[in-house]
Amino acid sequence: MLSYRHGFHAGNHADVLKHFVLIQLLNYLNQKDTAYTYVDTHAGAGLYSLDGGYASKNAEYETGIAPLWLRDDLPAALQEYLDFVKTLNPSGKMRYYPGSPYCADQLMRDQDRLRLFELHPSEIKILSENFRKLDAHRAAQGERTTVRGKRVIINAGDGFEGLKALLPPPSRRGLVLIDPPYEVKDDYRRVKVCLEDALQRFPTGTYAVWYPVLARIESKQLPDRLKRIPANGWLNVTLSISGPTPDGYGLHSSGMFIINPPWTLEATLREVMPYLLKVLGTDAGAKINIESGETETIGRKPSRPEALVRRPIRSTPIKSENKGGNKIGKGIGNRSGNKN
Repeated sequence: MLSYRHGFHAGNHADVLKHFVLIQLLNYLNQKDTAYTYVDTHAGAGLYSLDGGYASKNAEYETGIAPLWLRDDLPAALQEYLDFVKTLNPSGKMRYYPGSPYCADQLMRDQDRLRLFELHPSEIKILSENFRKLDAHRAAQGERTTVRGKRVIINAGDGFEGLKALLPPPSRRGLVLIDPPYEVKDDYRRVKVCLEDALQRFPTGTYAVWYPVLARIESKQLPDRLKRIPANGWLNVTLSISGPTPDGYGLHSSGMFIINPPWTLEATLREVMPYLLKVLGTDAGAKINIESGETETIGRKPSRPEALVRRPIRSTPIKSENKGGNKIGKGIGNRSGNKN
């Protein structure tokens, strides 16, 4: 199935969570001079217009970036994310929202490498054109790369499969974002299989998985399945802006699961997530949850599940005190296969 278009959902609460975390991960990697590789397995179009086209249909950005736009009390790390989005909108009007590839391109250095995958034929054309325009703009500004090789490579193909050939990266430093549309149930299985294979090839890499929190069983089971993958550590954060609707329709909750997270990330999330809950939460069902733990192997890869060491999980659920049910836009689409 190739019906999913992220433009319908650009800038919504799930994007705020995903891109805030992504920016934290990229900034952490930038602290060392050694080059690294960023891989986006499901890149999308890279950049989205909020005042027309798909995004204006349901105005889902009103559940995410819009409530933050004019606030002046953001935690410092969240302000950094908002300032980044505002660089795309120099007029001050909220017109454009960056996708993950754009975030990575703008924050990474000359020596770093971006490898982007997209399967949708229309999205890959837009993604390629957006990067062509970025290159043209840099050339017009007199910017020239100081390193050999192609900094950005865009691949029209399956990111789950394409990732294999890129690991481990030459510098042995890397970040992989896995963000499939979850149009079909098999996406949940493929995320786990992809991570298991990637960690065998590149066990020290950082892996970030975005996932929807839905009523379907595959969605509910995914975080627990990821926690059982042998790795040095993991961090899981979820944001629910409201309780589930009676008909089960719509995306009201999502999560980011990070394997081998930076040691600084959990503290940052514990500072920022309560603020996002306060500002984006719309009813008493809104909540956040932050949990972390480790699953390590003894020696080589175990042949039996009991050979795994499960370290204690630190979990902090927080519920909203909002009882009023704020308005959140024209409607929230469903990122689980339903038509937009």
